[in-house]
Amino acid sequence: LRYFDFFIMVVISLSSIALAAEDPVVEQSTRNVILNYFDYAFTGVFTMEMILKILDMGVILHPGSYLREFWNIMDAVVVICAAVSLGFELSGSQAGPQSLSTIKSLRVLRVLRPLKTIKRVPKLKAVFDCVVNSLKNVINILIVYILFQFIFAVIAVQLFNGKFFFCTDESKFTESECHGEFFVFEPDNPLPRAEKRMWKPRCFHYDNVAAAMLTLFAVQTGEGWPQVLQNSMAATYEDMGPIQNFRIEMSIFYIVYFVVFPFFFVNIFVALIIITFQEQGEAELQDGEIDKNQKSCIDFTIGARPLERYMPNKRNSFKYKIWRIVVSTPFEYFIMMLIVFNTLLLMMKYHKQGSVYKKTLNYMNMGFTGMFTVECILKIMAFGVRNFFKDPWNTFDFITVIGSIVDALVLEFVENSFNVGFLRLFRAARLIKLLRQGYTIRILLWTFVQSFKALPYVCLLIAMLFFIYAIIGMQVFGNIALDPETSITRHNNFRNFIQGLMLLFRCATGENWPSIMLSCVKNRPCDPRNKVGNECGSSLAYAYFVSFIFFCSFLMLNLFVAVIMDNFDYLTRDSSILGAHHLDEFVRIWAEYDPNATGKIHYTEMYDMLKNIDPPLGFGNKCPNRLAYKKLIRMNMPVDSDGKVNFTTTLFALIRENLSIKMRSAEEMDQADEELRDTVRSIWPLQAKKMLDLLIPKQEGKGKLTVGKIYAGLLILECWRTTRFGQIESTAAPQMDLQDVVIPSRRPSVESLHDKHLHPTASYRGSHNRPRSRSPSIR
Repeated sequence: LRYFDFFIMVVISLSSIALAAEDPVVEQSTRNVILNYFDYAFTGVFTMEMILKILDMGVILHPGSYLREFWNIMDAVVVICAAVSLGFELSGSQAGPQSLSTIKSLRVLRVLRPLKTIKRVPKLKAVFDCVVNSLKNVINILIVYILFQFIFAVIAVQLFNGKFFFCTDESKFTESECHGEFFVFEPDNPLPRAEKRMWKPRCFHYDNVAAAMLTLFAVQTGEGWPQVLQNSMAATYEDMGPIQNFRIEMSIFYIVYFVVFPFFFVNIFVALIIITFQEQGEAELQDGEIDKNQKSCIDFTIGARPLERYMPNKRNSFKYKIWRIVVSTPFEYFIMMLIVFNTLLLMMKYHKQGSVYKKTLNYMNMGFTGMFTVECILKIMAFGVRNFFKDPWNTFDFITVIGSIVDALVLEFVENSFNVGFLRLFRAARLIKLLRQGYTIRILLWTFVQSFKALPYVCLLIAMLFFIYAIIGMQVFGNIALDPETSITRHNNFRNFIQGLMLLFRCATGENWPSIMLSCVKNRPCDPRNKVGNECGSSLAYAYFVSFIFFCSFLMLNLFVAVIMDNFDYLTRDSSILGAHHLDEFVRIWAEYDPNATGKIHYTEMYDMLKNIDPPLGFGNKCPNRLAYKKLIRMNMPVDSDGKVNFTTTLFALIRENLSIKMRSAEEMDQADEELRDTVRSIWPLQAKKMLDLLIPKQEGKGKLTVGKIYAGLLILECWRTTRFGQIESTAAPQMDLQDVVIPSRRPSVESLHDKHLHPTASYRGSHNRPRSRSPSIR
């Protein structure tokens, strides 16, 4: 079955490529003849697929049969229409214009074949289902929207019916006067040109309700509406020509319309689409007993890995001293100051600046370039070439420095030889380095990147929409003659697939789409190479462009807004709630304690780290020890024989305790762990058992040492010391070990820890000259 689905996907892809490769102008070209034979094969494959599925599933009578699923019905319609079209072509009968039009209409339905991929890609189908369900949920507001559109259209018909006519000779104001010919004078031609007078309506008018709704829809999109407004204010009487600004009060109609529709209804419609799209995504998690924020945090934990931080081994070496300089906080602040001053320097350039001023700026720029070069050299000396380029930011710095050096050399020695403006982009690129400075900026940058990661399937769905409309445009409007006087020109047409995509992209931005639509309506001249007829275009242009603008501008492009808002929802949430955007800070600070990225640090360093991370991620320096102990007791990560805790286990335990993910009393935690394991398996079915064991470690007997047991002992010890008895006895009592306050059965595990593990040596963070909180040890 898997190979069969893969084969069908390949056939769908080849069929889509064949549709995009057709020549819409010369229908009997060699390319089209060859592609027709391929189309016969594709139709045969899809017909066999339909027959096999009907034999396997049944037709319609029982549940689960073929025609009881929407996607199968669509497949059947496409296959039957393709087969009928194929029958007409193979019959060899002389097809009249009506039959030819029917065959072309049936062939257009082939564009629905790419939709077959939606049900075969689960995540793409999920996005599609969200869009469909969003439309279902906003159907009420859509009905009200159409009703108000109809009301405004009726009012417009009453106000402007028959008043949008004009004579091509502007000196004539009535239809009875608009006869004969008149002279047209052109600047490039000394002789006048005679043209026939014609009495005709404006392209967008209000002579009937349908035309009025189309005109108002174009006005609503904000494209070309000033011209419609001018025509409305120039309207005089029925069957009379226009007079400029004859009825200025008619502008009130458009002001009210803009307030009601573009400013109110359209934004409500878009907001409901976004909200329902987000709710559909959250509805999938209801059965999993975790919310969207908890899922995002667990997603981050599953994909997170420790960062590697280089540090020279020999602390007495010259390399180590340079390393201490380049990783120090003052050095970072100094480089930030240089970047800011360099940016100000770039802002000081202006047109027609003096030669002395220009030279001064150049010398200052060379000075900044030299300092950034020294920074780059020092980092290469400190980290080594290999470790230097492991960090993407260092690679970016190196490219920026090289570009700046080339810019300075070219400016100094080969001036006026060629344009080097693009090299100065490297100077401005240093501003990007400021993005990694500051906790809030890093969070925004991380969220921005996460938004891009969430967009591929939304982009794929939008690309599918563009593909279908581009193919329909090629089939229906591809043979229209190119005319510089219209919007169908050599740069703007449906002659091939790429041109069709470019035209649709232009329409999606709202640029002049009404004019393009009018250039594609019926009775347009055909391309001279087209042998089928003299008139091209179709009345389908109205439905084609209006539906595309609706689906693309009002629906699909707003999915980008929905996804981005979904990732930035923490901006409107209580800042004390832990979110996925906080977790990158954990990875960054863990690397200061685990520079070699082993994924493990000592439990005392873990305590030190969490005390130095501000809430909601960590405990914070002001957190009382007792409260920190209680949190660690509930986190209860296992400790290995070296007294170390795991990166993934610690991060997940921190998230679980902070967000209360199936946290219960100590007696019920084993059952809660099993339930959480089942939940993780159901939401992330492809995760390996090793990762599951890291997230939720299994309890391995009473003698196994855990963070919870260690800090429970420390909590008992601290509570004992605060009692009156403890205060009296503390001066005379000998030093107490943790073994004295925990049950004897745990003593072997504690005794297996050597003293060097109870009191670890200075960590990477300590060598950074950064303050450390007082970390408790077992003693």
